[in-house]
Amino acid sequence: MKIDIISIAKKEKSTYDPLYKELTKMISRFAKVEDIEIFNKDITKAHNISAEASQKAYSKVLEPHINGNCNILLHPDGKIIDSYEFSKLLDGKITVKFFIGGAYGFEEAFLNKADKVISLGKITMSHKIAKTVLLEQIYRSFSILSNHPYHK
Repeated sequence: MKIDIISIAKKEKSTYDPLYKELTKMISRFAKVEDIEIFNKDITKAHNISAEASQKAYSKVLEPHINGNCNILLHPDGKIIDSYEFSKLLDGKITVKFFIGGAYGFEEAFLNKADKVISLGKITMSHKIAKTVLLEQIYRSFSILSNHPYHK
């Protein structure tokens, strides 16, 4: 199985990098994870214009990554699901793509292209934290699906 995590984020060293690496290693028994961070000059310009311009810039760079695979967007207004429901998102799939939007979220047209729109909760968190939570839930899901005791 292949899992892509595609986010609007600057490629930079982070204190979370060792945790990402550890979680990705744990997941590697079940799936290959690719972390794709995108932040270009058009997004930088759009951030200086408006939230709507920013969302359009996000859609433009993320659009090539949306395809026939299972596309799941993380969005504050998405459905809040538990770990068992999350595990069903991965069950039997060959490729799953998770999208983490920029500071202004996704525009409605892009949300409509997703197979699922979920939320990690009602609280606001940084992209770095959201990615950490996402990776942990991916590992937890595989633990559930394989009846591994990690989930207990």
